[in-house]
Formats: sequence, C-alpha cells, structure tokens
Amino acid sequence: MAPWRPEEEQTVRTRTQRPSMYRVLLHNDDYTTMDFVVEVLRTVFHKPSAEASRIMWNVHLNGVGVAGVYTAEVAETKIHTVHRLAREHGFPLRCSMEPE
Repeated sequence: MAPWRPEEEQTVRTRTQRPSMYRVLLHNDDYTTMDFVVEVLRTVFHKPSAEASRIMWNVHLNGVGVAGVYTAEVAETKIHTVHRLAREHGFPLRCSMEPE
C-alpha cells in the first residue's frame, strides 16, 4: 500500500477570472484639431495612421468614438495621458471609459 500524501487528497482547483474590460471613448468638441486627435490615437493608443484617421472621423461625425478596449487600470492611465497631453497643447479634448 502506498503512503498517504495530503497534497493528493486536497487538490483544489481555482479558476482564474478574466478582468473586466472597458471601452475608452474620445469625445468631439469644437476646438481640438483633427490632427491632434489623430496624433493622440497614434501615440497613446498605438493605432496605425489609417485607423487613427478612421476613428477621428467617427468622433467628428458621431460625437464620440472608441479609441480602444482595455482593463480598468490601463483605460484610466490612457485617459489621464490624453487629458494631460490635451491640456499641454491647449485643447479641451475629453476622454472617458465605459464597461464593454
């Protein structure tokens, strides 16, 4: 008979939960230039130029556009970065997040 091993008897399975995801939204305004929005999308959200332009036009035409989908902490950091860059360049660009 094999010796008793407690780790075999008490195997516990844990299930890792995926983190909640959030959409980061850019909001249209009458002062922020389209070029600045495209540059923010390229530098902060790492979008290729064509995709950044497409998102910028969506923001311009619909009032809001999705810049990306991230975990809460990453989304908050990106929003903070956008607001800081906008202030530094004198633009009122607003950014927010909503659950996916």
